[in-house]
Amino acid sequence: MMGKQKKHQHQPRRQRSYDDDPLPSSAFDAPSLIASSIEQAQSDEEEALDELLDLSKDAGDYNLRHTLYQRSVQSPKGDISYLQKFFLTYVGGRIPLHLYEDFCGTALICAEWVRGDARRTALGIDLDEETLIWGLQHNIGKLGIDAHSRSRLLCGDVLHPLSKARVIKFEESKVPCTWSSAVDCQVTSSHEDLNQEESTTGKSSKTVGQTCSCSEKESEVRSPNNDVVAESVWPGADVVCALNYSCCCLHKRSDLVAYFKRVLKLISTEGGIFVLDIYGGTSSECAMKLRRRYEEFMYIWEQEDFDVVTRTTRISLHFQLNKSHRMLRHAFTYRWRLWTLPEVRDCLEEAGFSFVHIWIREMSEAKDGDEVEATSSVKFEEVGSFLQQHSWNAYVVAVKCRTSE
Repeated sequence: MMGKQKKHQHQPRRQRSYDDDPLPSSAFDAPSLIASSIEQAQSDEEEALDELLDLSKDAGDYNLRHTLYQRSVQSPKGDISYLQKFFLTYVGGRIPLHLYEDFCGTALICAEWVRGDARRTALGIDLDEETLIWGLQHNIGKLGIDAHSRSRLLCGDVLHPLSKARVIKFEESKVPCTWSSAVDCQVTSSHEDLNQEESTTGKSSKTVGQTCSCSEKESEVRSPNNDVVAESVWPGADVVCALNYSCCCLHKRSDLVAYFKRVLKLISTEGGIFVLDIYGGTSSECAMKLRRRYEEFMYIWEQEDFDVVTRTTRISLHFQLNKSHRMLRHAFTYRWRLWTLPEVRDCLEEAGFSFVHIWIREMSEAKDGDEVEATSSVKFEEVGSFLQQHSWNAYVVAVKCRTSE
């Protein structure tokens, strides 16, 4: 995820297990098609984190908070394992190759997806332009030109058509990037990048899924209809995901249904899935602060309040650095609407999805202020009913069946 500088001498660290996250996070340590490449990415990430911890506060905090977030919250190996499992279970007939990641943030899942297979494509969208640029530099950018050509990051609203989003791109000559050599990123209109007709023939000079060099004009890959910009350039998604509780950013039921309808249109006519995650339990409806210790830092999840009328809550993530004893307070803060599983299922069905499946696991019980430990024995299982617990995590898998052209 970051470029290499002089390696620091340190003691061998405990390998992180991706299925042992007692704080709310979707994670599962299952066999993965991209396990070896992700292990290398973890090694690079650990080395880069050591480098960041040696930086001054002014130089390193922005980079550091994204790095710490990816280390403590995200689990791309586990998520991708489950995405593959869900697709093969409920759709099957082909290998999932085309991923759309909504609310993608630093696009870590997009990067790991395209890393694993030269046939894969990934498209990520998020509202935060600065975070997208960081992800392009430090996640996708480091993979090289081939992976970059099979990826797109868009700055836009998930409630709007992709035609209204803007493409984040960077110069081929500066790929892959390093910490010491920042990529020259820029934001351009998707109408200009993904949706311009060829001036002479009116047809695209490339076929969907074909890779190309960034030195070629991306304007040659265009659609004749401005209303279906990236949908026509990129293949229909086999898998759409919105993880890390991103759907909780939508507070109105009407917005949730509208978003689900948009997702349904993005999925391939050959069928596909949409996966989101939700957390809950009795502990999710009260103020709580939990801690989890890593070798280099302490990760703190703080749920500051919960409104029973609006079902909204304020979540803050803090990080305390072990080496300097410095605290990064409110590194990330969210105001979420905590949706229930029946609400999400009903909205998905209203949006037109054929089937909705719930996969859930019970989390370890912890009181406010506890330092939680890893629990690797509990896996997600599909359920038709589930009695309320202190804390649980769930994947919601919505299936779009094959449709006629």
